[in-house]
Formats: sequence, structure tokens, C-alpha cells
Amino acid sequence: MNAAVATAVFGAFMVLTVVLGLLAVRGRGSGGGLAEWSVGGRSLGTVFIWVLMAGESYTSFSYLGAAGWGYRFGAPVLYVLAYMSCGYALGYVVGPMLWSYARRHQLVGITDMVAHRYRAPWLGAVVALLATVCLLPYIQLQITGMGVVVSTISYGAISLNWAYFIAFAVTTGFVVISGLRGSAWVSVLKDVLVIATLGFLAVYVPLHYFDGYGPFLHRIVAERPQWLTFPGHASGGLGPVWFVTTTVVNSLTVVIFPTTVAGYLGARNAEVLRRNALYLPFYNVLLFVPMLLGTAALFVVPGLVGAGSDLALFRMVVDSLPAWAVGLIGVAAALSSIVPMAVFMLVIGTMWGRSVLGARSGAGGGAAGEASGDGGRRTVGGRQKLWSQLVVVGAGALALALTYTAPDTLVRLSLISYEGMAQLVPMLLLGLVWRRLTLRAAVSGLVAGFALVCVLVFGGHDPVWGMNAGLVGLAVNVAVALGVTWLGPRDTDDRPDAEVLALDDEFPRDGAVAPGGAVGPTASS
Repeated sequence: MNAAVATAVFGAFMVLTVVLGLLAVRGRGSGGGLAEWSVGGRSLGTVFIWVLMAGESYTSFSYLGAAGWGYRFGAPVLYVLAYMSCGYALGYVVGPMLWSYARRHQLVGITDMVAHRYRAPWLGAVVALLATVCLLPYIQLQITGMGVVVSTISYGAISLNWAYFIAFAVTTGFVVISGLRGSAWVSVLKDVLVIATLGFLAVYVPLHYFDGYGPFLHRIVAERPQWLTFPGHASGGLGPVWFVTTTVVNSLTVVIFPTTVAGYLGARNAEVLRRNALYLPFYNVLLFVPMLLGTAALFVVPGLVGAGSDLALFRMVVDSLPAWAVGLIGVAAALSSIVPMAVFMLVIGTMWGRSVLGARSGAGGGAAGEASGDGGRRTVGGRQKLWSQLVVVGAGALALALTYTAPDTLVRLSLISYEGMAQLVPMLLLGLVWRRLTLRAAVSGLVAGFALVCVLVFGGHDPVWGMNAGLVGLAVNVAVALGVTWLGPRDTDDRPDAEVLALDDEFPRDGAVAPGGAVGPTASS
């Protein structure tokens, strides 16, 4: 009976999720082109951008991984709060810069941006491949996370294998049909459930198991003091230096992460992103709840080891709450997988459909012209959208197949996800503000930094001297890029700065005029 009730609640909300995705694109037709599908027609306002970008940062990791890290290590898990908050501060500057650059040149992602900046379409394909290696593990991890949630809330009635397939099928169908706009709509439902369920658990667990926060916190201090200080319990060297360096490298990386940039480019105007950067840190308060409850699980469900610690929160939920409540909490956790997984899949599809498989127009990686009235360009945009949707299905199917056959393969690759993506920071951000950075220098730095990260991570040297390996690789990356720029041949690109760089005066407020006569977006754009 418990399994039937919880599964019925879950099933009803999955149907509602698909319906919301369909409603999001109602009346927009099937010919909206790649920009409509991949970046929501660049028309999302403050609320939708806020819930969408919060959804990317609040994944199934927040219910499973954050609680699991709190259970296993303690204090080091706070790095998540630190880097997200710092990343939002950087996003106040970086978000409008990338939005303006992409808007001016009709670009739809980071592969477009680097191809246009360095006038090298092949570079967009290389970045698409690198980003896919770093993003695909997240799809697999979200499939795994949602599968574990579904199997757990069904009290084992749904096997893990079927739960994995449900995660893949719902998310793939959803994102192919509705694109970024649908993800934003479903993020609203997800956020309502996340705030409600975590708010409830923050009160319920300490009262139910410890008679209040006072006795709970006193017990932690008395019995588990090592969980409250660095480097935490059995953390393998995750001390203060690791915490600071990880915060630095992750906060730099998160602002250029392809899924974050997709959120930037979906905004109606740059001011939406500035407001969003101010509001997003409030969402981080929620992350304290699973971290704290993971620590509480030390006393309620002791003895969990390895991957089993990721179930610490749900073990408490299933053991003490009625089935309908278990179902609702499971829905919130499942949607926390679906929304980011949808954006990951959409971004991979867009990168490949646009930069690898799709026909392009212009030597520097310019737009295919979704906004243009030219019929030929419309055809190119439609073809790129079709390729992108096919890649979405392929990427999801590959992640699902590897979940079944080689679950550890992508998990190992996930070790380099943030450290590897960090190596794109100089090529993208430094390149958009410094004209002298050449194509040869940017690629040399990327290769050196990424190779070093792979050696350190897969060689078991992360942290290295207590530091995050990604920051060490980034330092080498920048040094090589600067050295090749200064010692190598000068750039022969004869385009004006306004065509190559993201200049300060490229950030028009609503209704203002940008260089070259481009009009800043209005509230109706």
C-alpha cells in the first residue's frame, strides 16, 4: 500500500511535468528555430531566469550528495555554498557581458562564442567535444540519482533498472519537445516543492528524532566534533587550502559552464541577469538543510558506507513519514534531477547541432539567422535544431547505456568535470576582454592546462600540495597562454574591436543604442 500511494503521487507529478513542458511552447509552433528551442527565444524574465539557474545549481546532488557529504565528511561540504555564492557575484559582471556579446552576434552558446572570437569554426567543434566529456557525466549522475530516488520512494517496488529508464525517458521527451522554456516553467513547480519539502524537513527531523535543535546540535558537538572542523572526518586532505582553492576555481568555472551560459542567453535583457545575481544567493540557504540533515542521519541511520551514505536523507524520510509525504519529497528530488539534466542534454545537443553537425553561415561562426527573415538562413536554423534534438536523444541514450553497463566509467570522468571546464576560462573570458590573446595562445594554454588536470586527477594527486588540481592547471594554462601571446606571432585579425571583444559600452540598458546601431532590448523583446 505504501509503495502504491508513493508511486501514484510520483506518477501524477511526472504527468504534470510533461503537461507544463507542452504548455510552455504552446502557440509558438514548431518553426521557432534553434534560438527559440535552446535559449528560449532570449525572452525569459527575472522570475524564470532565477528559477532556471537555481534549478541548475540545485540538483539531485543537493538531496543525495550534499546530505551524503555531510554524513561522511562534515565541514568540507560547505565548499558548495562558498563557490556558488562567489560565482553569483562574478556572474553579476560576466553574465551581462556574455549575454551582450551573444545577442549582438546572434550566438547561442560558448562554442559559438569561441568560434566567432577567434574566427575558427573548428575551435567551436573542439570545445563542443571537450564540454561534452565534462557534461555527459552529469547526465549519467542525474539518471543515477533520480533512479535511486524513484526506487527508494517506491519502497523497492520499482527496480533500479526501470527507475533509470524512467529518468531517461521523461527527461529526453520533455527537453526535445519544450527546450529551455519548458525547463524554466517546470523549475517553478520544482522550486515550490523543494522549498516546501526542505522547509518541512528542517523542522521535522530535529524535533522528531532529537526533541529540537538544541539537543541535536549539542549531540553533534559532544559525539562528532571532527565533523565540524576542517579537514572534516576521513576527508583525505580536504583542508582549508583545498576549500579556498576549490571555491576559487569552481566560482570561475560556474560562470562559463555551458549550462549557466544557456541561462544567461535565455534572458530578456542584461538587467535581468544583474537582478538575478543579487537574488540567487538567497536560494543557497536551502542547501544548509540537506547538509545538516546528513549530519543528523549519523545518529538515526548509522553505519552507511561508500555510496550508501548518499541515501542518508531518504533513509530517514522513508522510515518515519507516511507514504504520501515520501512521494512528495521524492517528486521534489526527481524534479531536481530532471531540470538540470534537461539543460545538460539541451546544451550538448545545441553545441553539436550548431558547431559540429549543423551547416554554418559566416566564416567566424556567426548566427544561422533565426532572427533573420531570409528563408535560407531559416532553413539552416531549422536543420541545426533538428540535429540538436537528435543529439539530445543520442546523448541521453549513451548516458543510460553506460549507467547500465559501465557505471563507474562516467563517474570517474566526473572527477575532471569542473577542473576540466575551468581550462576554458582564459580562452573565453580573457579572450573577450583582451585583444592580444591569439588563437595559438588560447589553444596552447587549454591543452597544457587540461592535460595537467588529467594527469593529476587520474594519477591520484588531487588535491596536490593541499590545493585543488583544477587551479594548478588553470595557473599553468594562463602562463602558457600569456607566454605564447608575447613570444609568438601577432594576431592578424583585422576586424574592429567591437566585432571581436565584449566592450563596456556593449551593455546597453533597456532602449539604449549599442555601438554599430544595435538597439538594446526593450521589455517586449
